[in-house]
Amino acid sequence: MTESVEAKTEAASGTASGTAADSVPGGYAAARLRLLQEESRSGPPRRTALAELTDQWLAALLTGGAREAGIAERDGHAQGVALVAVGGYGRGELSPRSDLDVLLLHDGSADAPAIAALADHVWYPVWDLGLALDHSVRTPDQARKTAGEDLKAQLGLLDARHIAGDAALTAGLRTAVLADWRAQAPRRLPELRELGQERARRHGELQYLLEPDLKEARGGLRDATALRAVAASWLADAPREGLTEARRRLLDARDALHLTTGRATDRLALQEQDQVAADLGLLDADTLLRQVYESARTISYASDVTWREVERVLRARSARPRLRGLLGGRGRGGSQAGGAGAAERSPLAEGVVEQDGEVVLARAARPERDPVLPLRAAAAAAQAGLPLSLHAVRRLAAAARPLPVPWPPEAREQLVTLLGAGESTVGVWEALEAEGLITRLLPDWERVRCRPQRNPVHRWTVDRHLVETAVRASALSRRVGRPDLLLIAALLHDIGKGWPGDHSVAGETIARDVATRIGFDRADVAVLATLVRHHLLLIETATRRDLDDPATVASAAEAVGSTTTLELLHALTEADALATGPAAWSAWRGSLVADLVKRVAGVLAGEPAADPSAPQQTTAEQERLAIEAWRTGGPVLALHARSEALPSGEPAEARAGAPASGALASGAPASGAPDRRTGAQPGTRSHAEPGAEPGTESIGVELLIAVPDQPGVLPAAAGVLALHRLTVRAADLRAVGLPEELTGPAAPDPARPAPGAGAGPGVLLLSWRVAAEYGSLPQAARLRKDLLRALDGSLDIVARLAEREAAYRGYPRRRGVHAPPPRVTVAPGSSRLATVIEVRAQDAPGLLHRIGRALEDAGVTVRSAHVSTLGANAVDAFYVTDASGAPLRPVRAAEVAREVERALR
Repeated sequence: MTESVEAKTEAASGTASGTAADSVPGGYAAARLRLLQEESRSGPPRRTALAELTDQWLAALLTGGAREAGIAERDGHAQGVALVAVGGYGRGELSPRSDLDVLLLHDGSADAPAIAALADHVWYPVWDLGLALDHSVRTPDQARKTAGEDLKAQLGLLDARHIAGDAALTAGLRTAVLADWRAQAPRRLPELRELGQERARRHGELQYLLEPDLKEARGGLRDATALRAVAASWLADAPREGLTEARRRLLDARDALHLTTGRATDRLALQEQDQVAADLGLLDADTLLRQVYESARTISYASDVTWREVERVLRARSARPRLRGLLGGRGRGGSQAGGAGAAERSPLAEGVVEQDGEVVLARAARPERDPVLPLRAAAAAAQAGLPLSLHAVRRLAAAARPLPVPWPPEAREQLVTLLGAGESTVGVWEALEAEGLITRLLPDWERVRCRPQRNPVHRWTVDRHLVETAVRASALSRRVGRPDLLLIAALLHDIGKGWPGDHSVAGETIARDVATRIGFDRADVAVLATLVRHHLLLIETATRRDLDDPATVASAAEAVGSTTTLELLHALTEADALATGPAAWSAWRGSLVADLVKRVAGVLAGEPAADPSAPQQTTAEQERLAIEAWRTGGPVLALHARSEALPSGEPAEARAGAPASGALASGAPASGAPDRRTGAQPGTRSHAEPGAEPGTESIGVELLIAVPDQPGVLPAAAGVLALHRLTVRAADLRAVGLPEELTGPAAPDPARPAPGAGAGPGVLLLSWRVAAEYGSLPQAARLRKDLLRALDGSLDIVARLAEREAAYRGYPRRRGVHAPPPRVTVAPGSSRLATVIEVRAQDAPGLLHRIGRALEDAGVTVRSAHVSTLGANAVDAFYVTDASGAPLRPVRAAEVAREVERALR
């Protein structure tokens, strides 16, 4: 792609005959193309060579233009004018598609027409070559005035570099700009910090993004430039260790990105990462991201330390005038002034004190004799909500001896104290990690450090996710009897992701080793290993399995083993999901997990197992819907708004079934005006949650559908939801029976399994958790009308979805990574009552409709369905039986799985 882009540039240069572009042998464009195609030269040497080549070309343009404009020369250099590179070009950091930031500086001695002609002579050849140019024409006074009004312009001038013309003019401007910057630093640096914080809010943190902006995101090239500006102020300086290398790696990645895309982009998109990695000689895209994340982490930590120092210096400066006033104007040599200037030191722990808002080592501390001191200092800092000073961390890293194995009890207690400090744990942990102390304490940490997670549900790298899980777990520590085990399990639950294979299996082995090294006894080591091995058990079982199936609960109880472990696993599950991202946890998921935990606890306590032939429990509302569906012979719908989190103070065990706001739609005649708040038609009923704000619309809605049992309900309902642009986040389908005293005995339908002993005619109950893809939610009455048409065949859902997909393809879309193919498998042993078919696929409109149709075409009966959407991934489980209500035979089950998979491809 580079050849085609640069070929245009070379062709353009050929048309500029007679211009200074030909002063470089072979033309600037041809030389530039050869340079970018040289495989032997990359990185800093190539950027430097590109800047030098561009300098020569622009210098020739300036010289030729000055002569044509009649500007005086001395020793072959134009006088009173200078061409100055600023910004990234001034630093010599030209990437293949970088802008040229150039200032034409003049002293005002030449008349305006001559300066204008000179500017045109320089700018137009650049534009003719298709290069991006950020240009300006100013006198030194004008440049200083602009810098004083525009912080970004001032930052660019800090990197001013002479290209051609009057060198004294450039030198004078540089001296003046630096003097202005240092004089204005107390006012300008807070502005610069706010600029960086605003940029971070817009672009996120580079070290955690799957498609990071190498320049604008926090920890990117802009922040590295800001650190140079702080150093130029002489007010504070950044820790330099690793900073130059981090900057170089980000620049190298940007160079490769420019060559891969042929565009001036700083966003490392997923589809470009493999090629960029190959161009940099790296193993794969994950290796590239990990290297980028490490660089961003170095810059972010340096920024945190630097801005903390800037704040401390500015705070001290602002206190000096007040101090002089209190001392009555006495000179700096007085003993009172000297004594008042000494920072107070407050003890926090043995060998650890607080000074000037940071945690430092006490004067008597001897890290070379106290191997627990790093953990003690970190725990004290986190508990006090204070940062560890850079000097203290570096001294600990340089002098502290390794801990004995197993660790002494104090070391283990200090680690638990550090992890239990909440949000302040993160900053302290990052400080330890920046100096290599974490991998020294926990060698297995190296494999997960800065490791990317390709699942978009995850918002953190593996190592940061582990720390965030500990932070979340600290808030749940009052729910468990062993908070120390909960916090350590939170820190280790994904530690196996640094190894091949199932990370839970690998993590169990690592957790045993780490727990033994830390000093836990054999029983605690076994509990921690179980928690790591089964940290996904509760959430996966609750959302993908039928909890009314005794085999489901029995299997979970067997894996957990004890009520103590179950209590810890429940808290770990919630902490893990909360730390993963908003798509991984909700009130609905929490209620399912709480229900499973209650059932498993009953089994572990020896309570009798539920009778699978007994009717399933239904709520009063579900029973009301089922009766209405049986009475009218058609579907009945109810919409309920749901919030994404439990209300403050509500126990985690609370069910998500309490109505918030919604509408019921059926075929029953009724009178009255429409409900203006919910849009419910006459004959519908609304429910308002106490304290809910009127006019607000929840992003999560529960849709209940009751319909007389008949073939095709699942695909029909799913298709209607897709047509109304409702995204299905979760779904559950089951058959419920009506009491015989209401309906009378009914003849069994051989095509359907009986819904339960003592029950009359069956009604299917579908519980959906949906959200509007665009706009507001549709009215329940409209959904019911279309569902009726879908069930009687008058609404061709397949054709309607195909039309929408065809129209959608007509719109230009951003290139994306090709999704992996769907995978449909049989989960053996998951149920004694049905066969479990698992479907994992890319979420898409109409996906559930296609799955339902495929199952119907395969001639199986869906006993229950459990649908879960995580980001762009659909993870669904369908409990199916044959026509007699029995589980499928293994061969037939495998055939059904293949048929469904073919239908989805």
